[in-house]
Amino acid sequence: MLKRLMEVLNKLLTLIPVTGRVDVRCHFGPPWRIEQAAANQWEVPYHVLLSGEAVVENDEGRALRMGPGDIVLFPAREGHRLHDGSGKRARRIHERQADGLTLADNDAKVHDAELLCGRFLLPVVPQRLLLDHLPGMLLVRGMQRDADGTPAAPASFAGTRLARLIELMREEAREQPPGSEAVINQLSGALFAMTLRFASESPEPPRGLLALAQQPRLQPALAAMFDEPGHDWTLPVLAARCNMSRATFVRHFDEAFGRSPSELLTEIRMTLAGRKLAQTPTSVAAIGESVGYRSDAAFQRVFKRTVGMTPAQWRARARSTART
Repeated sequence: MLKRLMEVLNKLLTLIPVTGRVDVRCHFGPPWRIEQAAANQWEVPYHVLLSGEAVVENDEGRALRMGPGDIVLFPAREGHRLHDGSGKRARRIHERQADGLTLADNDAKVHDAELLCGRFLLPVVPQRLLLDHLPGMLLVRGMQRDADGTPAAPASFAGTRLARLIELMREEAREQPPGSEAVINQLSGALFAMTLRFASESPEPPRGLLALAQQPRLQPALAAMFDEPGHDWTLPVLAARCNMSRATFVRHFDEAFGRSPSELLTEIRMTLAGRKLAQTPTSVAAIGESVGYRSDAAFQRVFKRTVGMTPAQWRARARSTART
């Protein structure tokens, strides 16, 4: 299962390479509270709780409790807040700079909550394929716990690796040896892939990419669409790759992903096309043909419907963004 899962994640993150950075290391005692406004379209905020407990809330009022080793990220880029859950007025936060990292604490006598707050940085490509199929707020538990907070089950392979990565980030942030800023930011990029890997191991992953990655019978079709997006794939051909009837294939796909195979193929194609538009001088018509559209008009129509602007508008916007 893990090998099949990583094949899907590898293909996705090769198409949409995500990097990252850590902005703030927080060390708080109760009562504490931090607020974060909505992020821009090229960033996904995240928080890692290294020690203590916290409550995270989004702008819709959904609240979840976090424990040590938990990670929360916001693919919807919405505003959110984290606090100790006491409901009391928070103590004043003090910040200082140290080697590119902001260190934040408050005047509590005991600092029991430690967090790393950062951003996953998205490339200038259409993001629907990645972000539309993840929950708006994704909380990944570092370990399963009993009511008293003790681990309830042995850590999985992915969970163990993720815990090691988080501990390394923690050590770099605390000790700040030479080059720590660059090291932490590189680890932050790896954190995105490893968090998705661990989330996908959940017994009941959220519907979308994480659930789709857990369906071994669908992997031949997924591999085909990612490896050869320009091929003229049809539902019967994709179903045959999975040794299923067309109806069974579509049903399994919809149960896991929530959309049709054709919609996923279109999003893969438009993501690849958007990257080519941003990174190469190739003509719009040639790019459209490379992702499976023999008609330039058809490609332009589908691109605008999927991305929200014409290929020419996207190319201009992407180049403008790259210069800023």
